[in-house]
Amino acid sequence: MTSRIELRAAPHVSKGASVERIMFNVVVALLPICAFAVVQYGLSALALIVTTTLTCMASERLFNRLAGRPAALSDWSAAITGLLLALTLPPAFPLWMAAVAGFVAIALGKALFGGIGYNVFNPALVGRAFVQAAFPAAITTWVPAYYDGRFTAFIPTTLTAPLMTPPNLSEWVGRHAVDGFTGATPMARWKFENQIAEVGDFLSGMATASVGETSAPLILICGLFLAVRGFLDWRIPVAVLGSAMLLALVFHLADPGRYPPPVFVLLSGGLVLGAVFMATDMATSPVTPLGVWLYGALIGALTVVIRYFGGLTEGVMYAILIGNALAPLLDQLTPPRVFGQARGGLRDHFRRKPETRP
Repeated sequence: MTSRIELRAAPHVSKGASVERIMFNVVVALLPICAFAVVQYGLSALALIVTTTLTCMASERLFNRLAGRPAALSDWSAAITGLLLALTLPPAFPLWMAAVAGFVAIALGKALFGGIGYNVFNPALVGRAFVQAAFPAAITTWVPAYYDGRFTAFIPTTLTAPLMTPPNLSEWVGRHAVDGFTGATPMARWKFENQIAEVGDFLSGMATASVGETSAPLILICGLFLAVRGFLDWRIPVAVLGSAMLLALVFHLADPGRYPPPVFVLLSGGLVLGAVFMATDMATSPVTPLGVWLYGALIGALTVVIRYFGGLTEGVMYAILIGNALAPLLDQLTPPRVFGQARGGLRDHFRRKPETRP
């Protein structure tokens, strides 16, 4: 016989998608969102994106060298962390604080766990959570979009010296504010003033938000690009947005005067950005079919609960981090049915002896 039979372990069919290829496509999908942010906020947004991205890449290279791993940045993961981190920050955020966020994102969110693929939490959200606690005033300082002079000068707080208090922007905002700017995000206006922003503000990018959270349609289009190419699990954003919409609808029907309509909950804040680009992180999300749906539903529901009953106006970041922490448990509780065996439930899982659990 001249033919040869090769015996190999599964998987037997290669999709041809390497880590580098997947990550590069995510970067490509994020670029239109970054470009739109620059159109809205000019030089400050551009400097913010460049700062977080370069800091994350430099930190990645540093920790790889310290750990004895290859120091190359060709997998694009550090660039993705930097881009996503910048998109979750307000446009007036000082650059030195953004650099701190980038360093913490790689150090605590990635290098501490062993590098790419081993991290438990989304690194960009780890950096965002750190600066949320460390710099609460700066993280809640907002400026109007499309203000005059955004392509010729920085927002005054952007170039604040390290460890120095950022200047008060009240006078600057008064000179540059556009019609309808209130100095608060739509979620804050609803939570503390019982005012609901118009849907058109979200679609046009006029709503006050972080630099990458102002255009839900653009984010969805970029996410669709990844889903069509097979680099994004569409079930996660569908479950996140679907559960958030369903729970928001229940609250709205129970008390329309107190709780906003579901469309407001979906379009405001960072829910769409988090659902499409952060909750879908392959290293921090479940892999079992049922686990993926439960994971997304949990994040969507927690977001609504934190927004409605928590002290903060936004809950997407903490909801995703909680979902990341529970992802391994969801995988363990929802194993796929072995071919030829009857489908079991969670009750059967807990009835098994510990040594027979998957």
